[in-house]
Amino acid sequence: MISIAIDGPSGAGKSSLAKRLAAELGYVYVDTGAMYRSIGLYALRQGTDPHDAAAVTALLPEIRLDIRPGQGAQQILLNGEDVTEAIRREEVGMAASAVSAVPAVRAYLLDTQRGFAKTQNILMDGRDIGTVVLPDATVKIYLTASAGARAQRRLKELLDKGQAADFDTVLRDIEQRDYQDTHREVAPLKQAEDAVLLDTSDIDFEASYALLKKTVLERV
Repeated sequence: MISIAIDGPSGAGKSSLAKRLAAELGYVYVDTGAMYRSIGLYALRQGTDPHDAAAVTALLPEIRLDIRPGQGAQQILLNGEDVTEAIRREEVGMAASAVSAVPAVRAYLLDTQRGFAKTQNILMDGRDIGTVVLPDATVKIYLTASAGARAQRRLKELLDKGQAADFDTVLRDIEQRDYQDTHREVAPLKQAEDAVLLDTSDIDFEASYALLKKTVLERV
C-alpha cells in the first residue's frame, strides 16, 4: 500500500490540496484534523473547557466517530450525526487544537488513523502524520506558508461564506493555533526529517497544487 503524509500548520491549504490530489490519484483521503475537530465540537457542546485534559478525557467514552472515506472525500459522523460542516467553524478549530494536546485523545484516534493505511492507498493530512501516525509513509510532505498569507486566505474564505471577519482577528487566531500546535508536549507540529518542505506563501492554489502533485509523483 502507498501512503502519502502531508503535515503543516493551520490554513496552509493541506485539506483542499490533499482532497484534490487524492481524487486524481484514486487514493482514499483521510482528514485527521476532522477527527480532532469532532472531539473539540463535542467538548464545546458539553460545556467542557477543551484545555481541561481531565475533563476532555472523561468525555471520550461518550464519543463514537464514524469516518466514511471515499475517493477524494470524507464524511464524519459524531454519534450518528453528520458534522462534516459543523466542525469547520473557527471556534471548533481552536477547540481542536486544544484537545489534540491531550494524550488520551491522541491515543484514542491513533489506531483508527493507522488502520486506514493497512488496506488501501491513502493520502492523509494533519499535524503529526509523518512524525507519529505514519512514520514509514511512502512520501512525506511538510506544506506551509507565512502566517500572513494563511490569514489572508482564511479571511477570503470566511467572507466568501458570508461570515463577518477581519484580518487582524484571523491572523491572531492563526498565530495562537501555531503556538499551541508547535508547543504541545505530545506530538507537536514539526517537519519530519525526511519530509519535503513546500512553501506556498507566494503562489496561488493552482500553482500550489501543481507543485504538490509534481513532488508526490516524483516519489511514488
